[in-house]
Amino acid sequence: MSEHRDNSTKTISIVMVITLLGKVLGLVRDRMLAVNYGTGMEANAFYTASRIPRVFFDAVFASAIAACFIPVFSEYLTKQGREKAFRFAGTFLTVMAVLTAVLSAVGMGFAGPLVELFADGYDEATAQLAVRLTRIMFPTVLFTGVAFSFVGILQSLDEFNIPALISTISNLVIIGYYFTFNERFGIYGLAVAFLLGWLLQAVVQVPALKKKGFRYYPGLNWRSDGMKKVFSLMVPVMVSTWVQPINLTVNSKFGSRLYGGAGVSAIEISTNLYLIIAGVFVLSVTNVIFPKLSRQNAQGEGDAFRETLRQTVHATLFFVLPMCAGLMVLARPLVSFVYGGGLFDEFSVSITAQGLVWVTLGMVGYAVQNILSRAYFARQDGRTPLIAGGLSILVNILLCMVLTQRLQVAGLAIASSVSSTVYALLLLLPLEKKGERVFNAAFWKDMARTLAATLAMAFGAWLVVHFVSGLLPPGKMGELIVLGTTAVVGMAIYFTAAVLLRIPEARMVSDMAKRILKRGG
Repeated sequence: MSEHRDNSTKTISIVMVITLLGKVLGLVRDRMLAVNYGTGMEANAFYTASRIPRVFFDAVFASAIAACFIPVFSEYLTKQGREKAFRFAGTFLTVMAVLTAVLSAVGMGFAGPLVELFADGYDEATAQLAVRLTRIMFPTVLFTGVAFSFVGILQSLDEFNIPALISTISNLVIIGYYFTFNERFGIYGLAVAFLLGWLLQAVVQVPALKKKGFRYYPGLNWRSDGMKKVFSLMVPVMVSTWVQPINLTVNSKFGSRLYGGAGVSAIEISTNLYLIIAGVFVLSVTNVIFPKLSRQNAQGEGDAFRETLRQTVHATLFFVLPMCAGLMVLARPLVSFVYGGGLFDEFSVSITAQGLVWVTLGMVGYAVQNILSRAYFARQDGRTPLIAGGLSILVNILLCMVLTQRLQVAGLAIASSVSSTVYALLLLLPLEKKGERVFNAAFWKDMARTLAATLAMAFGAWLVVHFVSGLLPPGKMGELIVLGTTAVVGMAIYFTAAVLLRIPEARMVSDMAKRILKRGG
């Protein structure tokens, strides 16, 4: 049991490092966009054009791949063997390719109405530019469908490193564009670079698939048992996974009415930064745990399933709570350091930092709902996430209507945070009501101690920011010192408090650090 847990921890750690590399490059990519285009017309149009195909893929196909394919594929591997599992995967790949190709063609043809739907506050010039860019970028739906299908196969075969690496590849392509062709081809060339990056995400996984022994069996047998099960799961799961993409779309629509359209850039950048930081840990954990939960469910290991879920949420919140508090304290210097400069002026920094502070409030809900939704999907239950997702989307829309004009970009961010939290609670309550006791009394006691350590860290970090900022001159170096000093002091306070409060994960981190130092010595 201990050896198995160590292997899982090692896998998650490696995936986290690879994911972190991709996220850091994602920050560099976003900074290049901010510095070169600010929050002006081209940036706003580009954010909308890149958002539209992602929303359609996330809303329609991401659910089929992430939540439906992996459990069914794992069931085939467990009960019928690799050859039949590979035949099912081949059919799934073919069907996904056809469907995403059709959706890409439809999206390109209806780019105008889609831009009007997603951003009705733009002036004519910005709207037309967004339409042209959308037509260029819509084939990302096809490339993403193939890439994510490959990810599902590799993760089910216990290969996590290559899938974690694909964002690094695409980000390097886009960053390279800024240094080579941006001045010549501008925003249109950038759209093509994004397209090429997504294509390469699929291509780089092919050698890993061959190494795992995967064979592609083409076919369009829509009525096979495996595809019937996928489609039966797909509709409820699809609706439940709409929460994030639809909420981002709603926020973007309301943001296009703020600051002459600059609200789109502000909420997009703040959300991206928040998801990059949260996603390094949360997505690394869920990508590793989901196939494990699917196998445990297929093998009827109910107790192991619940213990895996409990340990995952427990460990995740130990890291996410201080991340949330620290990000709120450091929002302004972080936004200024990462994005400030060039066309991203003081006003752009200010509205983006406001968005980041308030959207970060939803980080705990984001983490918990990602883990709990995977538990439901592993059990092939899409109905509960469907209801919870629908209600949380409704909450976001209502709060956007109430808060946007009063609180501007902060209102959009608050609406998003509350929606994520509501979604997590609506997934948690049925588990507790059924008496499964996934989260027992000991769990909640540890969470209380973790919250106490987080509050101590947040207060200390706030003092450091205000003390150090007053001693340093403005500029990137001063911001870097503020960020670095606050992070070091904050982590020291948090882990010291965690040790004193005897939080289990503190001992795990301490033991891991001792082993690393011992090896180094």
